[in-house]
Amino acid sequence: MNDWFTIEKIDNETFAISEYGHWEETHCYILCGKNQAVLIDTGLGVSNIRTIVDRITPLPVMAVTTHVHWDHIGGHRYFDNIAVHEAEVEWLSHQFPVPLPVVKKNLTRMPCIFPNDFCVDDYTIFQGTPQRILRDGDCLNFGDRRLEVIHTPGHSPGHCCFYEPERKYLYSGDLIYSGCLDAFYPTTDPELFFQSVQKIQPLAIERLLPGHHTLSISPAIVGKIEKAFRSLSDAGKLVQGNGIFDFEDFQIHI
Repeated sequence: MNDWFTIEKIDNETFAISEYGHWEETHCYILCGKNQAVLIDTGLGVSNIRTIVDRITPLPVMAVTTHVHWDHIGGHRYFDNIAVHEAEVEWLSHQFPVPLPVVKKNLTRMPCIFPNDFCVDDYTIFQGTPQRILRDGDCLNFGDRRLEVIHTPGHSPGHCCFYEPERKYLYSGDLIYSGCLDAFYPTTDPELFFQSVQKIQPLAIERLLPGHHTLSISPAIVGKIEKAFRSLSDAGKLVQGNGIFDFEDFQIHI
């Protein structure tokens, strides 16, 4: 029995797999189609997410990546079919941009009761060759469901959101969530982040499914985040090093 993950039902064919025991509160999503399942992100990698996926569905699984950060690719090693945006292929297959000691420090920065079989000294960052390269506008078909790939750089160069037009679900990764939105790392770009929020704003969204923190999040937060970025841009503050700005439902760190 794996009690590290929490499974929450979005609908009969869609489930959130969450790591609420960790300060990141990372979410992954398993989408079951007729012929195949898609797993959006694989979490921290401190426990075997494959055991949870196999409990939910017997279908073959493709793991697709919102972005190649340590907390979203940790379980990629359990899957043989991986997709990633073309801008981050090198990060996945050759050189992750953040040193392992920094990642471990971030992983353990707040108290956490990790699984009994987890040892931080043995923690590694996944490196591997993707089987599919994603580009803006691609469509992932898996039986009776399809996902549109939307390239939304800013938090990282190859960050993607995934939009399911029939259900009007937006899987927003680290572009949109209720928490601190990060655009302060050297590999982030506040201006591109702002443009990416604008890019998804016209979408018809009935359910927003973020990469972190609460799942009870209104699609209206997209407009609020766009307005916040616009105010920072208009004030000339959308430049790295300006700090953390507080808004009603979120923060922006640049």
